[in-house]
Amino acid sequence: MRQFSRLARVAIVAGALTWSVASPIAAWAQTGTKKPAPKPAATATRKPAAAKPQAKAAPKTTVTVKPAATRTSVAKARAAAAARARVAAAQRVQRDAMTPRFKKDVLGNLIPDIRAAAAIVYNPQTGEVLWEENSHDQRSIASITKVMTAVTFMADAPDLTERVAVTAADVRNASVTHIRAGQILSYDDLLHLLLIASDNGAARVLARTSEGGTASFVDRMNEMAAHLKLASTHYTDPSGLESTNVSSAYDLSQLIAFAASDATIGNVMRTATYEAQTSMGPVAIHSTNKLLGTDVDVRGGKTGFISKAGYCLATLLQIPQGAQVAVVVLGAANSTTRFWEARHLFNWVVGRAQGLTGGNEKDIAELFESVN
Repeated sequence: MRQFSRLARVAIVAGALTWSVASPIAAWAQTGTKKPAPKPAATATRKPAAAKPQAKAAPKTTVTVKPAATRTSVAKARAAAAARARVAAAQRVQRDAMTPRFKKDVLGNLIPDIRAAAAIVYNPQTGEVLWEENSHDQRSIASITKVMTAVTFMADAPDLTERVAVTAADVRNASVTHIRAGQILSYDDLLHLLLIASDNGAARVLARTSEGGTASFVDRMNEMAAHLKLASTHYTDPSGLESTNVSSAYDLSQLIAFAASDATIGNVMRTATYEAQTSMGPVAIHSTNKLLGTDVDVRGGKTGFISKAGYCLATLLQIPQGAQVAVVVLGAANSTTRFWEARHLFNWVVGRAQGLTGGNEKDIAELFESVN
């Protein structure tokens, strides 16, 4: 009996364990007795964390919509301020350009100190270089190319009254041009457009309609350069738009003197305004040479500009009661500077002719005031 009881108790205990393991939730539900919650592990007492200061709220941005009239006034005021700033900047450039600069040579004489990349003063009658700086450097020459275009064109003895038509290719991407495709005009008008207004379309028409076309014309330009012994000069197009048209201040001083000696070319280069007659009506043009119409006696000249060349000028000037001198300025920073540098160089030559080469700054300044 006792043995049975022991076995029974074992079986009962075993059964209870099996049930408990298989379904503790069911066992809890049958007995109605909750298991005591486990005691929490001992933990260190922590001090309450200090409250973090709250970030200040960003100030609210209030957008004020200005009335249309106010916005217009502000825009006008800004535009006016910008215009005044441009005028002031132009005036500073003008004042700087108008001020001649000098330095002393090894003998202590005052000589020009130019702002341009290269320049020369050359006497074509004697072949004497009166002053130079970087005059043999080969540089891009932009539209001064057109001087050789005119020389080469006139060398073919053209009939200047002959009229030719402008094509679309002549004016396409021509930058500066006053003519239009379909217009018909004379060679004489094209020559004036070329040298007075620096018209790239006109240069293309002259080259294209010449014997052999444009390629042959450019070859003749280079042959003429070789004939004139312009060692640093080479052309790749008749307008000067291509930066590969190159020369030097020395070469250009000889070329401008040679070109101005031609009655037709010289007369055109001395013309400040002109009205070309085309089949579509007259075209008024003005010279790009700002020395024309001043107190300086200009016998010939041509300007040029592309970004690679900078602002350039080749001109032939007459000394009062004296010789003619070719003045070339290449690579100036702006248009105003190229013209004033040419004037300063010319004035210095006039002073030299009056025996002021070794004079002081006061003598030179007084001379400039009397001439300008």
